[in-house]
Amino acid sequence: MTESHGYTKFFPVSWEELHRHCKALAWRLLDNGTHYKGVVAITRGGMVPAAIVARELNVRVIETISCSTYNELERGTKVNVLKDATAAMPDQGEGWLIIDDLVDTGITAKAVRQLLPKAHFATIYAKPSGRPMVDSYITEVSQDTWILFPWDMEAVMSKPIVELRRQS
Repeated sequence: MTESHGYTKFFPVSWEELHRHCKALAWRLLDNGTHYKGVVAITRGGMVPAAIVARELNVRVIETISCSTYNELERGTKVNVLKDATAAMPDQGEGWLIIDDLVDTGITAKAVRQLLPKAHFATIYAKPSGRPMVDSYITEVSQDTWILFPWDMEAVMSKPIVELRRQS
């Protein structure tokens, strides 16, 4: 992603950091006293966090909703639901927990909320534009930050921040 997409900062997240944040989310969800019927992972980014949270809450039933919004030409303008899990939840998601890695603009969260309006929606990371769409999150980042998740990174040499600034 580049500045042309509105991202001027990058926030790399390690596997260990992601795991700690997922466990922190599980603690927060446990403290609200709800026993969840199951977890709905928003794929693909929500799959790893959903697995960790489900393990920590001892939830064995996991469904997925597959959505796509990152199209280079129409980024964030519409959501394509590629796989819907609502057939397994005829009660509009009541008692279910939706997990995603991130709420950015809220476009995906809004589409999923329309499918499962009674579910509890939780993310690991939240940006200001999307934050009102979720019930729980752990870490807030600025809207102009691109989060580099561990599954999207490779080990390569990095430049000092000051050199990156000079290039822009």
